Amino acid sequence: LRRTGQRFDRARAALVRLEQAVDICYDADLRLYFPWMAGPLGDAYAMAGRVADAVPLLTRAMEQTKAMGTVFFQTLCRLSLGEAQMLAGRLEEAQTTAERALALAREQQERGHEAYALRHLGDIAARREPPESELAEDHYQQAVALAEELGMRPLVAHCHLRLGNLYLKSGRRDEARAELSAAIELYQAMDMTFWL
Repeated sequence: LRRTGQRFDRARAALVRLEQAVDICYDADLRLYFPWMAGPLGDAYAMAGRVADAVPLLTRAMEQTKAMGTVFFQTLCRLSLGEAQMLAGRLEEAQTTAERALALAREQQERGHEAYALRHLGDIAARREPPESELAEDHYQQAVALAEELGMRPLVAHCHLRLGNLYLKSGRRDEARAELSAAIELYQAMDMTFWL
């Protein structure tokens, strides 16, 4: 729901249903379905600040997809796991996970996942101490270009927001203003009021 720009109140209701679905997968030993439920649940946990719950759940989901040979879902699980690792402050693990997600996305020609992996690599570079601003900027710009080509407007808006924040931190006010204005315009057009 976060990626498509839908409202967070709807995401809370989905969280409860995902928890129930994961419990059913555990109880009935439904290994095939577990990653499909655990991946989005782990992602929701990470976005809710529950990274201690997210990382092990997403790790298990990724291991299950690898065991089943489900390449498509491996990329998505890696993206979610990498984001949870980043939020937990485990930047080296997040970097490795995101790089592998990007490689898998490119191997499998999953261009939407490729755009998300580029954005995630930008986030990791921006969080480093000191920030790797040029690398972050490059990743964000690549993500914007690909997301625009694919019509992924929420991702485009998020990348403009991140670029704007990155430019603000480095004192590039005019560029920051342009990026933040682009993000605001997109968020308003998509009624993504939470991000405003």
